[in-house]
Amino acid sequence: MKIFLENIGRRYNREWIFRGINYTFEQGKSYAILGANGSGKSTLLQVISASLTPSYGTISYLKEGKIVDIDTAFRQLSVAAPYLELIEEFTLQEQIDFHFSFKNYQKGLDGGNVVEILGFESSRNKAIKYFSSGMKQRTKLALAFCSDTPILLLDEPASNLDKSGMAWYLDLIAKFTADRMVIIGSNQEQEYNFCENELHLSDYKDTKRS
Repeated sequence: MKIFLENIGRRYNREWIFRGINYTFEQGKSYAILGANGSGKSTLLQVISASLTPSYGTISYLKEGKIVDIDTAFRQLSVAAPYLELIEEFTLQEQIDFHFSFKNYQKGLDGGNVVEILGFESSRNKAIKYFSSGMKQRTKLALAFCSDTPILLLDEPASNLDKSGMAWYLDLIAKFTADRMVIIGSNQEQEYNFCENELHLSDYKDTKRS
C-alpha cells in the first residue's frame, strides 16, 4: 500500500495552513508528522485519511499496483484521534462489537481479546460515558491497533495517558505495527521517537500567496 501526496495544500479562508507537500508514504514504514500546536498536523492527517478534501493538489492510494478509489480508502485505514468520539451510550463491549462490524480483527483476535488487551475486564459492561479520559483514549487506540488494516493513523496518541498508559501504547506499537504504514501526528517525542521518517510542516508554510 502506498499513499501519494502531490502538491497538497489546505487553507482556511485565505490563509494557507500548509501548501506544496509532495510526499510518498509506504507500507511497512513509520512516519511522524511534526509541528507546533496549530501547525496543521491534524488537518494533514484528515487529508491523508480522505475525511478532508485538500484545497489544492491531489492524493492517491495504491494497493498491489492498483489505484484505490478515494471513496473506499477508509477501508484500508484505522484512525485514533482526539476529534473522533466514541459512542457514549454504548458499553465497552457494544463499542467494540460496533467498531468491528465495519473492520476486521487482526488475525487471532476477537472482542474478548480486545477487552483483555485494554485490561478493562471489569468495565466490559460499563457505559463509555462513565470512562475517564484516559480510558477513552486507550479504547480508541485499541480499536485502531486491533483492526486489520494496512494503514494506521494516530493523532496525539498519548493524550490523556499516564505513565503506565504510555508504556501500554508503546507495547501496542511493538505488537501491532509489523508491515503496516504508521503515520503519527505529534509534537511529543515519546509518541513518535521510533518513527523512521519525519515530515516537518514548518517546511510547507508558504503563506505569501492567497
